[in-house]
Amino acid sequence: MRRHWILALSLTLAAQAEANEATLISTLAPEIRPAVVEEAVAAMKCAQTRGIGADAERLAIIDYTIPSREQRMWVIDIAAGELLFEEHVAHGQGSGHDIPTAFSDIEGSRQTSLGLFLTDKTYQGGNGYSLKLHGLSKGFNESAMRRYIVMHGAKYVNPAAAQKMGRLGRSWGCPAVRSEVAIPMIDALKGGHFIYSHGPGTERLTQCGPDRITTASLKQ
Repeated sequence: MRRHWILALSLTLAAQAEANEATLISTLAPEIRPAVVEEAVAAMKCAQTRGIGADAERLAIIDYTIPSREQRMWVIDIAAGELLFEEHVAHGQGSGHDIPTAFSDIEGSRQTSLGLFLTDKTYQGGNGYSLKLHGLSKGFNESAMRRYIVMHGAKYVNPAAAQKMGRLGRSWGCPAVRSEVAIPMIDALKGGHFIYSHGPGTERLTQCGPDRITTASLKQ
């Protein structure tokens, strides 16, 4: 009986903590739809219950149902209670025009992957200063490391040009951001924080279970 009571209390406290973080994020970034906030926090908490990103203090949320011409990425420091960035972010060439409609975890698709990512180390590559990402969502982004899906800056992420062209410049599947903010944003997120990409079908990721979170990429 005592064991059941302790389990029930733990679940209640976890649910309360999740609700508190969702409320904080919605207060700091009211432009994010509440359902997307709840989805992102639930996915993050699901990973943390499995010991992944337990010390993470920052969460980036991307809503790919929003046109690329608009700001659709937010970086929140949950521990400090601060909104660090509100920015434009590119989607993959294979994912569509202004609002992406096709998503994939397949190499060579040049499509954006959805779901929860854990940040890793930085490196200097063909796109300059870049951030490695581990895909944690089964069936959504588990090939991210193998596909070289990374965060980096790009000149084609140009909001002014996007208004004339009808869409933002597109990547090969990476969440590319403006060159001007790439370094500080990457530095804010590197080393074990979370990025969550919302899109069609990701509502399933709120249902925490062994079929939702993968640790395969973390072993590479």
